Amino acid sequence: MTWRHFYRDVVLFAVMIIVEFSNVGSNTLFKAATDRGLSYHVYIVYSYAVSTLVLLLPLPLIIRRTTGLPSINSSLLFRILLLGAIDVVSALCGYRGLEYSSPTLASAAGNLMPAFTFILAVFFRMEKVDLRGSSTQAKIMGTLVSISGALIVVLYKGPTILSPSQPPKVDSQLSSPSHTNWVLGGSLLALQYLIFSVWYIMQAQVMKLYPSELIVVFLYNLFATLISAPVCFLAEPNLSSWRLNPDITMVSIIYSGIFFTCLSVLVHTCCTRLKGPVYVSIFKPLSIGIAAASGVIFLGDALYLGSVVGGVILSIGFYAAIWGKAKEEPSEDRGIICTRTPSNSKTPLLQSCKVEDNRETLALGGKC
Repeated sequence: MTWRHFYRDVVLFAVMIIVEFSNVGSNTLFKAATDRGLSYHVYIVYSYAVSTLVLLLPLPLIIRRTTGLPSINSSLLFRILLLGAIDVVSALCGYRGLEYSSPTLASAAGNLMPAFTFILAVFFRMEKVDLRGSSTQAKIMGTLVSISGALIVVLYKGPTILSPSQPPKVDSQLSSPSHTNWVLGGSLLALQYLIFSVWYIMQAQVMKLYPSELIVVFLYNLFATLISAPVCFLAEPNLSSWRLNPDITMVSIIYSGIFFTCLSVLVHTCCTRLKGPVYVSIFKPLSIGIAAASGVIFLGDALYLGSVVGGVILSIGFYAAIWGKAKEEPSEDRGIICTRTPSNSKTPLLQSCKVEDNRETLALGGKC
């Protein structure tokens, strides 16, 4: 295995798993912070602002090394502005849904994203569909199974199979969501991941035009901050809500700004460019077990039968989809096209291999 294949297969796989852990941690901290009274409107604006400031620090160094990259024109800026607007709408739906439900349900509903992304990728001809091929059949079956499992988790709460030894001392009514809130929260979370799937498809298009992850993610976070600030301030006009105390609320915002809206988006952007949007989305089912354990241990959440049954079905769909994706990649030779010369040719084989995506070496911002 060459370093290129090791990087694209092993390293990216490991990084994606780490990112899922950090994303579940962000949801868990958000739930704990909102139980302390933090408004999700305040949380959204400050998270984007922290991420923008973090990305602003290395920006001068990155700009100096952007020789060879295309110029940033008004069309590209408009596309990135749309990315920011779409993500703000997605965040508003998602964090409201998380307030009504739990991090476990949020992670389970996130498993709809592979299905949504696969369908959209097929529609926009970003995924190959061969109904007679086993890889396509596995991806389609995995997609359908994932949808079924997510619907079970969202619509069926079921009896409690694991309760915390001590109930959480929280007065918030949302800390123990009713069935109505549970369904409403699940519906908002499902809508969030549908919108986020559209975001992934648009992100893949933007990266084709400008293959520099850091610059694209910086501009996207900057636009998201500028869009979310007036919208969220109108929704939360109480100035006292915008004052942060040095407790779990501040920790959750800083953690989200650094690990969720910054590093996580950078990794997803890099993997989207190298492996495609479907590859990134199929890692969502891994967050179910992480979220369930975190919710019970740190938040005092109960574990429900619907979450377990739906999670098992979702996991089956995940492994079917990722098996189909992995089986499909060797036939595509992972983006490398080798033009082999005849045996009597004096042209070295290494010189006859052309890498399809040579943009990886353009700039520091184009490396993951």
